[in-house]
Order: sequence, then structure tokens, then C-alpha cells
Amino acid sequence: MAHCERGDEFIAGQQSHIYKYEGGGAAVLASLQPQPIDNASDGTLPLEKVADAIKRDDIHFARTRLVALENTFQGKVLPQDYIEQVTALAKEHGLLTHLDGARLFNAAVATGQSLEVLCRGFDSVSLCFSKGLGAPVGSVLVGSASFIARARRWRKTLGGGMRQAGLLAAGCHYALEHHVAGLADDHHHARLLADGLLDLPGVEDVECHTNMVFACFPEAHRQALAQYLHEREILMEPLPHTRFVTHRDVSEADIRRVLADIQRYFRDVASTTPQRV
Repeated sequence: MAHCERGDEFIAGQQSHIYKYEGGGAAVLASLQPQPIDNASDGTLPLEKVADAIKRDDIHFARTRLVALENTFQGKVLPQDYIEQVTALAKEHGLLTHLDGARLFNAAVATGQSLEVLCRGFDSVSLCFSKGLGAPVGSVLVGSASFIARARRWRKTLGGGMRQAGLLAAGCHYALEHHVAGLADDHHHARLLADGLLDLPGVEDVECHTNMVFACFPEAHRQALAQYLHEREILMEPLPHTRFVTHRDVSEADIRRVLADIQRYFRDVASTTPQRV
């Protein structure tokens, strides 16, 4: 809302958080039209598709004003050369750019790049302290002074604002100073989990990106496996494509315990369960 006006349009990924998982907030609260584009396999929005989606200045069309990206995207770090190309394309067409950096610290640790480099070219960036960094709550919006002034006004209009934010800010400050390097442990734990799942019978499409692991469990065992793990105080949704996310509250011992229980299920339970035909 600080970037766009009613009737404007923003370009985002079909699977991006800002488009898919915010309850249609941009349309409901800001009267903005999203223009979703299918994400490529690496999480990027193909440049040619972005270019094709930009509307010409015509009263029949919503005005394209913003391109919104997400890094990491489903755990995948966007290539930095792509970032440079897409932000340049946006500026060529007079568009603004926003980066959803909820997990940008993971990208920084995975690549060794600074936040300054990863944010270069964007007009605004959001950063989260309550995911991988483990702060109790808190995100920040970064941009120019004039942009932040508009954003602050809209925050107030929407009922936001917090007068006693010092304690929460202290938690974020502590996380910045002490928890960033620990994200490497989360990435290691995710790889450990993925490697263990790869060895299981019938488990397919195992992927690991930074602190996220995706896997497809055999359909005939999803519900039973989820129930088996629940009885052992391990929560897993029986989805066709299951996502596991590691964080600083999950230790290597926890990962090994989860793997041991999943392996035990396939050895002792799945092997004796009649298969549907």
C-alpha cells in the first residue's frame, strides 16, 4: 500500500507467500490487483514472463507498479545475477521492486553474501526475526525515508502500532547479534534429515534447500505414518508433498530421533500392512 494506489497491479509468483498465503489481503485491504506468474523451478520469475505481464499505459488496464520477489523461496536462494537482471528490468519499465526477505538471513548464511548485496536494487525489503533467528516476534520494513513515512501512516490506518516495543526490539537485537551464524546448523540438520529420508522405501521427490526439506511419502501410508509419529510426540501433516522446516529449537538429536521413528515405522509397521490394489 505504501508503493501502490487503488487499482494498481503488482507482479508476484503464483506460489509466493504475498500472493497465495495472505488471504487475499492486497485485494481486500488495498484494492490492488495481483498479477501472478508461475515460478520457475529455482524460484525465480522468468524475465520474459515478467516483461509480458507488464501492462502498457492504457485506461483499460490496471497500472503495473510493483514487482515482488521472495528470497529464500521454499528454501531456495534466488541467484544473485537474476536479482540484478529482474530489478534492472523493473526499473527500465518504471516499476518499483519489493523483496519479501522473511528468510533472507538463511540466504546470507548459505551464500556467504552480505544483506547489503542481497538487498541491492530493491526499493523496499521486509526482514523477519521470528523465523530462523528465533526472536519471540518481530519483522522490519526497510526502505527510503519517504517510503517508511508512507508505510507508517498506513500501519496506523490499519490499526497497527506498538508503544511498548522495547522488549520485543531487544529480542530482535539479541537475535541479530547471536543467532545468525546458527542458521548454518539448521541447514546442516535439514541436509541430515533429507539424506535419511532418501534411504526409505517409497519416499520420493526428496529435496533440501537451506533449512527446508520436501518429501513425498507413499499415499497408502501417509495417514498411518502421521498417526504413528503423533503417538510419539512428533507432528507431521499427512500431505502429498510434506514440508519439514528446521530451526534453532530443533537439535541434531531431534533430527536423528525423527528419522529413527520414521525408519521404525517403515520397518515394523508398513512392512506388515496390506497394500491396497
